[in-house]
Parts: sequence; C-alpha cells; structure tokens
Amino acid sequence: MPDENKSSDAKANLDSARAHAQEAAGAAKAHLKEAVDHTKEHLKHAADDLRAAAEAKARELKGAAESKAREFRATAEAKAQEFRGKAEQFRGEAGARVRTLQEDGEEYIRANPLKAVCCALGAGFLLGLMFRR
Repeated sequence: MPDENKSSDAKANLDSARAHAQEAAGAAKAHLKEAVDHTKEHLKHAADDLRAAAEAKARELKGAAESKAREFRATAEAKAQEFRGKAEQFRGEAGARVRTLQEDGEEYIRANPLKAVCCALGAGFLLGLMFRR
C-alpha cells in the first residue's frame, strides 16, 4: 500500500500542480490582456495627440501661406500700378510728339505747297512702281 499512497500522493501533487499551472496561466492571461488593453488605450491617446498637433501645424502653415499670398498680391498690384502709370506717361508723351509732328507737317505744307505736292507725287510714283513688282 505504500506504493499506492505514493502513487495517489503523486497524482494529487500532479493535479495540484496542474491546477496551479492553470491558475497561473489564467492570471498571466488576464494580466497580459490588461496590459494589451492599457497599451491600446495609450496608443489611441498618443494618436489623438499627434492628430491634434498635425492639425494645429496645418492651420499654422495655412495661415502663413495666406499671409505670404496677400503680401505677394499687394506687391504685384503695386508694381502693376507703377507700370500702368509709366505706360500712361509714355502714351501721353507719344501723343504729344505725334501732334507736334502733325502740326509741323501741316505748317511745312502751308509754307511750301508746291514742294509738298511735288514730294507727294514723287512718293506716290515710287510706291506705285514698288507695288507693281
């Protein structure tokens, strides 16, 4: 019977060890699940923080870009106004020169009608010859 007692003690020890192992495995599994859940929550908060920081930076960059665009637009409008003023000035000067040349031409024709008619006939003759060919 001592072998039977040893056998039953060994079996009881084995069952007890198996129960402890299952209990330890269950506890480890519960701790692991809790750690995974905690890690997931931590990662979720970190992702939310990163998203918020990225959105804030995007707003900041958008504001800076809009500011630069307004600055460039103002500069371009100033340059366009400057060029428009210069163009109007040149147009005015050219119109004055044309009027002066026209007045000078009319004055010359009134002072020298015979020369003007002869020059016009000669120029017409030359142009006629040139266009014939």
